[in-house]
Amino acid sequence: MTGREVQLVSYPRGEVRASDFRVVETEVAEPAAGEVLVRNTWTSVDAALRLRIREKAPAGYFAAFPLETAMDGIFTVGEVVESRADGFAPGDTVWHASGWRDYAVVAADVPALGGIATLTKLDTEVAPPQAYLGVLGGNGLTAYAGLFRIAALREGDIVWVSAAAGAVGSLVAQMAKIRGSRVIGSAGSDEKVAHLLDDLGVDAAFNYRSGPLPDLLRAAAPDGIDVYFDNVGGDHLEAAIGAMRRHGRIAICGAISEYDASEPLPGPSNLFLTVANDLTIRGFRGSSNVDLLPEMTQTVGGWLREGRLRYRETIVEGLEHAPEALAGLMRGDNTGKTLVHIA
Repeated sequence: MTGREVQLVSYPRGEVRASDFRVVETEVAEPAAGEVLVRNTWTSVDAALRLRIREKAPAGYFAAFPLETAMDGIFTVGEVVESRADGFAPGDTVWHASGWRDYAVVAADVPALGGIATLTKLDTEVAPPQAYLGVLGGNGLTAYAGLFRIAALREGDIVWVSAAAGAVGSLVAQMAKIRGSRVIGSAGSDEKVAHLLDDLGVDAAFNYRSGPLPDLLRAAAPDGIDVYFDNVGGDHLEAAIGAMRRHGRIAICGAISEYDASEPLPGPSNLFLTVANDLTIRGFRGSSNVDLLPEMTQTVGGWLREGRLRYRETIVEGLEHAPEALAGLMRGDNTGKTLVHIA
């Protein structure tokens, strides 16, 4: 049997282009003892992938993808076709980390990224399979851990979330509202701002392209902010430092403004305010907080069932369009989680 897989053929300089990838037909191996063969149905597209298609990934981060090989470490869900592992049977819906391909042979007992089990059977009565790539998966864990553990959210906090219409930011904004915060969201279009206000119920929102960022933030949060959840970095981080109230906390989970840059970008020029106002700035990775996954799944699953938390998906049809989906995500074309539905 053969199947397609997407391979990286050149490390992008600047913007991601479809020509940096190729789709190849490869032979699918038979599963050995302790392995299963999975037909993938949904695969994830995340901004963090941009860091792994550099010739050299950031120090301490996941390694760069080698050229002209399968891109392992991309989360996906699919259906078991053949099993030689205890606990898994044909027809089971599973989650694993061998995405951007039609079929994957997966070992059932080897830890994947962050120590999460390589192969996990999913309860599709709680949510559809693709939700485990977003709201009940890595994005949900990043939002939950960043807001409650890293930023130590307190009831009554004033919270600013950048990229608030994205896969992580949209969940952070709603989680903060559920826990009694006043929430300000920012995004890159008027359409996304309307989504934040009308669909997600944030208290204030602005299009960061519509004027000087410090002025826009000051208008939305005239009393300052206690928590900033950073998905963007750069000028957004500088604006947040300038708006922070005493003992404010900043949780940094991403810096998408820097990912396409071919040269280092300048950092915030107002870092002394972290001293003046006793601020805490902490970066984190969702995969470093895997111990919270069961708690997150139970809590967020309950919010979903109660209708208290909503999520939106940007779906791209066809495995061959996965590179275009990543390029679109980096341009900000998406709302919510970007997924590829594998035909």
